[in-house]
Amino acid sequence: MRRQDREITDWNEMVGVIDRCDVCRLALNDEGYPYILPLNFGAKVSENTVTLYFHGAMEGKKYELIARDNRVSFEMDCAHRLVSDRENGHCTMEYESVIGRGQIEIVQEEEKLEALTILTDHYHEEHFEFNRAAVARTKVLKLVVEEMTGKRRAVKR
Repeated sequence: MRRQDREITDWNEMVGVIDRCDVCRLALNDEGYPYILPLNFGAKVSENTVTLYFHGAMEGKKYELIARDNRVSFEMDCAHRLVSDRENGHCTMEYESVIGRGQIEIVQEEEKLEALTILTDHYHEEHFEFNRAAVARTKVLKLVVEEMTGKRRAVKR
């Protein structure tokens, strides 16, 4: 990382950034070009492992690409704030971000309920009991993060 002063090195801080984000962008391999998807997600953290869960329709391009190559990269960012210094003509942006990579797979039927619960709970302060009829008509993906880095830009006030 070029700007080591902005690097988040603490694993728990990176997990905190993940918790604060509401969209995760997946980059899949599409015949030499990245195919990027903004997705809702949920995260399961255990010991030193982060597992990201995503949901979608039962078919589509992302599944075709994953079947060919399940290596993916991801990016998420949050805490955006524009900081302008009109007097000196400078501006910058505050942010927090996490990027990483791993291999993604389709979740088996018996794991879908837990995965969807993790996903929906990410967006609610309290547990959300979703309609279980949706489980059968929803495909769920699981990404076990193999590597991740974090970065933060905060303006000193």
